[in-house]
This record gives sequence, C-alpha cells and structure tokens, in this order.
Amino acid sequence: MNSFTLRTLLLNVSVWLPLGLLAQPKTGPDELRTLVVIFDGLRSDYIRPETMPNLYAFQKTGVHAQQHHSVFPTVTRVNTSSYSTGSYPKTHGILGNSVYFPKVRANKALNTGDYEDLYKIDQATKGALQTTISLGEHLQTAGKRMMVFSSGTTGQAFLQNRKLGGGAIINPGLILPESIRDSIHAAIGTAPAYATPNTARHVWVTDALLRYGLVANGPQVNSIWYSDPDGTAHAKGVGDSLTMQAIWGVDQQFGRILDSLKVRNLIKQFNIIVTTDHGFVTHAGKIGFSDLLIQKGLKAGKESDDVVLADGAIYVKNHEPALIQKIVSTLQAEPWVGAIFTKGAKVGDLKGSIPGTLSFESVHWQHAQRAADILVDVNWNDEKNNVGYAGKSFAKGVAGHGSLSPYEVQISLFAAGPSFKKGITSQLPSSIIDIAPTVLHLHGLAVPKSMDGRVLSELLFSAPKKPPVSPKTECIQTTTTYGGGTYTLILNRTVMGPHQYVNYAQVSRSVQ
Repeated sequence: MNSFTLRTLLLNVSVWLPLGLLAQPKTGPDELRTLVVIFDGLRSDYIRPETMPNLYAFQKTGVHAQQHHSVFPTVTRVNTSSYSTGSYPKTHGILGNSVYFPKVRANKALNTGDYEDLYKIDQATKGALQTTISLGEHLQTAGKRMMVFSSGTTGQAFLQNRKLGGGAIINPGLILPESIRDSIHAAIGTAPAYATPNTARHVWVTDALLRYGLVANGPQVNSIWYSDPDGTAHAKGVGDSLTMQAIWGVDQQFGRILDSLKVRNLIKQFNIIVTTDHGFVTHAGKIGFSDLLIQKGLKAGKESDDVVLADGAIYVKNHEPALIQKIVSTLQAEPWVGAIFTKGAKVGDLKGSIPGTLSFESVHWQHAQRAADILVDVNWNDEKNNVGYAGKSFAKGVAGHGSLSPYEVQISLFAAGPSFKKGITSQLPSSIIDIAPTVLHLHGLAVPKSMDGRVLSELLFSAPKKPPVSPKTECIQTTTTYGGGTYTLILNRTVMGPHQYVNYAQVSRSVQ
C-alpha cells in the first residue's frame, strides 16, 4: 500500500453508500452494472432443478461456460485473489489458504482466512499483501466503485477488494471502512452467529446487498460470496442432507436477488456472473504431510523451523538441496501422495529440477519471492461416496478441496444480462482469473498488462469477428524411480493461444 498502512487506510478511506453517510459521484441511470455471485465450493452436479431451482433456471437464460477452471491450489483464498486480481498465484502472491512469511512467524504458517493475519503480512511486506493491482483499484482509477458482500471468512472478504477502491466490505466479522459499521448494524442488525448450514448469515448478507448494492445509484460493481455449500460440506460431506439443505438455502437467496432486481426495474441494467471458487471431493486420508515428515525424521517437530509447511507448500530452511531431494523421494514413495512440483532449472521449464517433479511454472505458481521449495498434492480417484457423488482424495478430514482432481478444478460459470449472449453453451476453456478482465471490459475499461486473464469475448454480444484460437490439450509427463517402484506424474492442460488452463494432474506407481 505504498506509504500507507492498512490502519491508515481504514481510518481515512471514503465510501459511497445510499445512506447519505459519505458521498461520491452517483451512478448514471442508464449505466450498465455488474453483479458477481460466488457460491463457495459448488460442484457442478449440485445444480439441478430440485436442488437449486433458481440457479438452474438462470443458467438457461444466458451463457454457460462449461470448461471453466479453478486455480491450483484449489482453495478459497488463492481463488479469491485470482478472481480479484485477474491473475494467477505467480502474480498475486497468495499461494495457499495457509502461507509462510518467516518475518511474521518463523516456524508456522499464517491463516489467510483471518483478516488479522493478513494485516500482519501487509505490515511485514510494506503494503504488498497481494503483489499486483486488483479489480477494485482499477475501477477506482476510472471513477467507478465496487462493494463486497460476504458471509464467509474475514480474509476471504478482504482479499476481494483490500484497498476498498472507493467502496466497502460488508461481512459478519469485518465491515470496512470502520466508520460505517455502526450505521450498517443499525440498518440491518448485527450478523447472526455462524451455523451449519450458515443460512442466517446468508440472509443477513443478502439483506445488505439489497439495501446498499442493488439500488438505482449504487456501485457499478457488486460481488456477493456465500460461504455455503463449502462450510457445511467440510463438516458433513459431499451430498449429505445438511449440505443439500445449505445449497437450497443459498439458492433461495439468489432467487431473492433476481426478484429484487425485477421489482426495482433494474434487471436490464445488470450483467450477472455466477460461479464458484473450486469443486469438492470426499476425503479418505489418514495422515498429513507434516506428520509424515516428522515420522520419517525429515522435520524435527510440529513447531520446528527446519521445515515449515503451509498446506502443501514445503519450505526448507536455507534451501538445503540434499534435504529437499530426500523429502521429494519420500513423498514419491507414498501411495496417497499425488503430484509434486519444484522450481524449474530455468525459466520456461515445465519439468522441475528434482527428477519426477513438474515445475511451479507448469501450474502458474512460480512467484519470485514467495514460492516454497516443494509444492505437493494428495492423490485422488474416481470412487463414489455413500450417496453417489464421485471423487475422493487422500487428504484428511470429511470432505474438502485443494487438489488437482477434475472434481476440484472443473467448475462452471453462468452469466446473463444485456451484454451476454442468450441460451448458449461455450466449450472454450476459461478460468476464475478471466472474470476481472471481463468485468473491466463490460465497463469500457482496458485490461491492464498486470492481469494474466483474458476477456471472455466468446460469451459477449460485442465479441470480435475474428474467432478465438482453437484450444489444444497437452499432457506433460515425468517419471522417476524410488526405492521399490516407479513414480509417474502427468499434468493435463488446455492451451489456447498464450493461455494455459490446468485440467488435472494424475499420479501412477508401479512396484518393481
């Protein structure tokens, strides 16, 4: 944040709200506006007429990007930052749900879901929490505003628009700027307690959106992020009855949004984009990476700083080559371990410098200052759980996400509104990083070179006459031996011109 700290920003930033609290130039009456709706952890096979009637009906009215992608690691705050900056982790610098900044904490990772941990990182990096410019900042430069509404974690809400961009963030645990908090609570009440499902908070944050976002002179861009079905599925499982109840609940709030736009005669002004941050799988793991390394004598203890883990990112003190090799070889021999990535020997390499690994660059994770020594994933398979949903990974817990299975990477995007085509399905690859460039385009703004994503022109009426480059699928393979067998890693990607979309990674082992 240059010379300004987060605390200074929160005390001094101004925001437009239809409360008359603070004022900026109003939105023109005929100006097109954008609403981005994100259902956290929404599998595409959840979207059926009996489970999500409002979203199911909505997808028929506009466009459906069927080959849409989450960014790896397929976790929330990586994809929050990828959405908000239009960029991959290599560019925005948020490399996991947990991240390692030794200047802040030498022996343990920090939680990006916690706003206070993000504040500590921002202080330590002199304002460079994210290492690129966000959608909200670009909009602010053009005299436009963005508001964020979220029922999820404070960190997820903050990473969507951390500099506020002349707008605001409304979240149960974080309202920014702080000067508007009392007025928000007076108008819509304080947020209900977290629950599973989190329906009461979804109602509360939708109330906020309807009051402050979807009004005649509201912000040009609004986003609303629902923490379900993710939160409930983590606790109860994929397809569990409570998870399905959670899905129904967020769909009802989406229906409220559509009904409100129609009643207020605003529906023709709004382009609505609906997606998720990642898919979901059933978990079948018994041990984690940290426990394994401790058992094998490769890490001294849970709180030791010789080897520090931040989810699947492994940081080795002093980057000791021999220890890095030992850790990789140990991981390759474990049947539950999946893809392993290391730094390439030189720029452009798709294979890692350690035999049997692929490079960080192959999955857009090669951040110059923050990448670990090793990035490791769990293995996965196509097995169905007890209620018939396919996809299992060997992570610990009930259910979750984060891996390179197609069940976690492959997601859907739907869009409808005056700028989008109607009733079409696109098979061209797209990603959550493409949303921010598309939103800028919808508002007549150029896409900055800092963004890795592209404008989804194939979905728009204003698409150029020249057709996009035809996509091609490629497989990158690497093989090595370990004590007792062979480890083979394949990464499947779709390439379209300068853009590479990661589809999945798959590991196989053969015993010698």
